[in-house]
Amino acid sequence: MTFYEKLDSIMKEDPGERGLIPTMPPNPVKELDKALDSMERGILLTGFPTRLGENKWIGETDGPLGTANIAVALEKLWVAVMPMTDSQGYRPFEAALKTIGCKARPTLIPYEDTEAFVIRVLNKFRPTHLITLERPGKAKNGHYHNMGGKIIDDMLTDCSCIIDEAKKRGVITISIGDGGNEIGMGALRDVIESKVPHGVEICASECAQIPLVSGVSNWWGWGICALLSLKHGKNLLSDKEMEKKLIKAIVAAGSVDGCTRKNAPTVDRLPMSVHLDILKKVQTALKEEMG
Repeated sequence: MTFYEKLDSIMKEDPGERGLIPTMPPNPVKELDKALDSMERGILLTGFPTRLGENKWIGETDGPLGTANIAVALEKLWVAVMPMTDSQGYRPFEAALKTIGCKARPTLIPYEDTEAFVIRVLNKFRPTHLITLERPGKAKNGHYHNMGGKIIDDMLTDCSCIIDEAKKRGVITISIGDGGNEIGMGALRDVIESKVPHGVEICASECAQIPLVSGVSNWWGWGICALLSLKHGKNLLSDKEMEKKLIKAIVAAGSVDGCTRKNAPTVDRLPMSVHLDILKKVQTALKEEMG
């Protein structure tokens, strides 16, 4: 089994039984690895809101952790990064970036004139890559949905145009999800619509050039760091102690589990011990490959 196959297998473990993973084709890991070769400037977009009550919501624990891992790894490789989210996910994402030692702070996406803002950012920062991780995508009906099919438009900024605007500028688009309602997942529409509950309704319309799925979206943060580690001959992976600090930091910043809606150190109902087991498997596969 190649390293690409090992990594795909680890990413597609499904302890939470989300339903998307068993039916998915192999992740395009080789294509992802090749795409990372040319990375000079990257926009990293995350932030999935969870409703806590009437007119009250906050970003979930899935998203900031994985994106922070990617951000700090890229900074260590002298790649310019622009982490990006909106107000519901700002504090948790900022806490994750600060805790892991990333110099960049989140760029706040405004609620008004969002499309014009996105275009200005793309023109000024001139990214070579756009990586989205656990960020809602707009469905064919023009609305954003959670996994239960409920509309969540009021909880986030409408920045779905970023995929197509990035493509117009030759930016490589990489999108990560675990349910099918994340931005960029329209590239996997056939499987999502046929296999995921509410799939026809919730499947994102935007299509990333490289769509990636995993049992929990955060895990691809480690997956991308593993590929970068192998490519550059240096270990860029986090460790369990750092991951414990990260989850503690974002929970303290108000983040909640997107499934339980509890302000607790879990992600998609799974305790950190489950996530750390995935990290250990990635670390082992990388160590075996690097020798």
